Amino acid sequence: MSTVSKRMKEATSAINKSTSYPLMEAVQLALSASKVKFDASVEAHFRLGIDPKKGDQQVRATITLPHGSGKSKRVAVFVSSDKVEEARAAGADIVMDDQDIEKISQSKVIDFDVAIATPDMMPKLAKIAQILGPKGLMPNPKTDTVGTNVGKMVEDQKGGKIAYKNDNTSNVHVIIGKVSFGPEKIQENLLAIVDSIKKAKPASSKGIYMKSATITTSMGPGVKFSVEA
Repeated sequence: MSTVSKRMKEATSAINKSTSYPLMEAVQLALSASKVKFDASVEAHFRLGIDPKKGDQQVRATITLPHGSGKSKRVAVFVSSDKVEEARAAGADIVMDDQDIEKISQSKVIDFDVAIATPDMMPKLAKIAQILGPKGLMPNPKTDTVGTNVGKMVEDQKGGKIAYKNDNTSNVHVIIGKVSFGPEKIQENLLAIVDSIKKAKPASSKGIYMKSATITTSMGPGVKFSVEA
């Protein structure tokens, strides 16, 4: 039988699991409930009124959070030789070519968090699509990771742009910062992601769109907060 640790009991003592708190109060409760010894990530979770099996009800978008996500990203860029210097100057961590694609195809090893590509490289990336795709790393115009302006794409990713999409249970999960950000910055990031998800509502989605929303920290309890459907 599982037992609840003393730390978790202390963390949850001030939180009513059946209550949806006002947004700022939920932020403060979630941050104060973080009892770990490291700078925990802060996450927002949304249960949406969509049918994930329908192609026209997918929720997918990008957003640059006002204060970033607090997560450093290793950015890989797949470009032809004429874009190499632009990518490096913008801060790309890895610049890859045809040989690197072949290495990934053989080793199936990935050591980056975001992949960016120019349109001319996309047919070549088809060779490793089954490796990148399941990890959410396949470049896609919808996530602003395919285009000709390589410098801007790299700078956006290094500057805190994040991509999100619903999973197969109609939920969206997003990292919105670190506990060290403090309540004000977390609140601003949370308001930004709530607004973004509302704008991403599929036209074919009927009824209540945002069914529930929760904020939590790494290894911390979830705190429900109120959002307009």
